[in-house]
Amino acid sequence: MERLRVQGAAGAIDDYLEYRRIVGDDDGGKLFSPEEYEEYKKTILPIRLQNRLYTSWRSPTAMDCKLVGPETPCFCTHRYKQHKTDFKQLPEERPIWLPCKVSRCQCKSFHYIPLNGSRPVRCRCKHFPDEHSVAGDYRCTKCSQCAGFHSSFTCGCGQPAYAHDTVVETKEERLAQAKPVGRDAPYAAMGGLTGFSSLAEGYMRLDESGIGAPSDRFFESPESGTCHPFLRAYGPSHTTHPDEEAAGVDKQVANLKISEKEDMAVFERRHQERLQKEKQEKRQKNTKPSENQPR
Repeated sequence: MERLRVQGAAGAIDDYLEYRRIVGDDDGGKLFSPEEYEEYKKTILPIRLQNRLYTSWRSPTAMDCKLVGPETPCFCTHRYKQHKTDFKQLPEERPIWLPCKVSRCQCKSFHYIPLNGSRPVRCRCKHFPDEHSVAGDYRCTKCSQCAGFHSSFTCGCGQPAYAHDTVVETKEERLAQAKPVGRDAPYAAMGGLTGFSSLAEGYMRLDESGIGAPSDRFFESPESGTCHPFLRAYGPSHTTHPDEEAAGVDKQVANLKISEKEDMAVFERRHQERLQKEKQEKRQKNTKPSENQPR
């Protein structure tokens, strides 16, 4: 009997988590009755499946450096799930505004602010986002010199934070850019999340759009067989005979038995090659005659 009670409790927890993912904060803090819950799903789920909006923090190079999810904080300190994300009809105006639904919050649209550790990045006036106005031009409320929030924090992509934009787009707009859209989900405020890889930073997702693992063309390229031990070990085998395929597996396992020194030598060689190339380019630039130099 004890085991049955534990299973029942676990099932109730799963049901509650499912309820919370679907309803979010739309119940106003009071759980829907079973009838209200079913009516809510009949009304909202078709809207989410047809009119989902994808939100990301995008660099000037079109890389989605951060894919926004339900718990992602906004400049106004409220979460993405606390903003309006469900639309019966998709807005025709661009950009798409996602106003905050929290009472008395003046935030007109979700605006992502990167984190530096566990805290949001500071403005150049040394104050945090929550010390700035969330309306208008985000002026600082602590000092008079700040004309608007401006952070020089550098993202992992190499671009400063102020050069990024919070982008809200439809499924069709995202597909037109060859960016991942994932499967249709009934959950609230999914934003740009399409899978586990969406939780990683843009430069760590192995490609600009964050699709995930490299294509077969990447592994089949001539360079992939020798540039790194990992690729040498896990690169696709071109053998077709079973005996040859088995031998290829043994070879892959053997390739894994590489000393740490040899592994690091690959990165050191690449580093030295890059330094040599930079020196050569700098030398050529210095020796090139100036156009303004008298002849």
